Amino acid sequence: MISSNDFRPGVSIELDGSVWRVVEFLHVKPGKGSAFVRTKLKNAQNGNVVERTFRAGETVPQATLEKSTMQHTYKEGDEFVFMDMETYDEGRLSAAQIGDRVKYLKEGMEVNVVRWNEQVLEVELPNSVVLEVTQTDPGVKGDTATGGTKPAIVETGAQVMVPLFITIGEKIKIDTRNDTYLGREKE
Repeated sequence: MISSNDFRPGVSIELDGSVWRVVEFLHVKPGKGSAFVRTKLKNAQNGNVVERTFRAGETVPQATLEKSTMQHTYKEGDEFVFMDMETYDEGRLSAAQIGDRVKYLKEGMEVNVVRWNEQVLEVELPNSVVLEVTQTDPGVKGDTATGGTKPAIVETGAQVMVPLFITIGEKIKIDTRNDTYLGREKE
């Protein structure tokens, strides 16, 4: 159990048979009446966001999440095959279970798989990945780092906006949290 006074962004709680993550919270002490905590909660299973108010000091069950490090070994049909790095057990996840981050998933990449009651909630990729550019418009002499951006397709099929001077075959670093170009990767 966790008190509503201990809510912080990222804390996971169980409500109505689902796992919810605290996105925002505000502890309110009105001049008249008792204090309360106004929260914005995001459902970990389907991504719905709701606002909910708790009495100050009200206790709710804290969600017990299991996090395991797994390595993506290969893709078989529509399923991605992972190996648990501690037990060496093999597990399979669908693209729907992985979510939109599947566009950065590369063979040999280690990810954290978060489970609740044996149900996969999310797959956490590293904050940044290095991928090779496979398709983009050619760069022109005089293109500079501050000149603008163009779309580029990387080896996993994801599209990222990159500076004009990036060419096919270059390895670039991408932030997986917000799909942005971070820079060239040195060989």
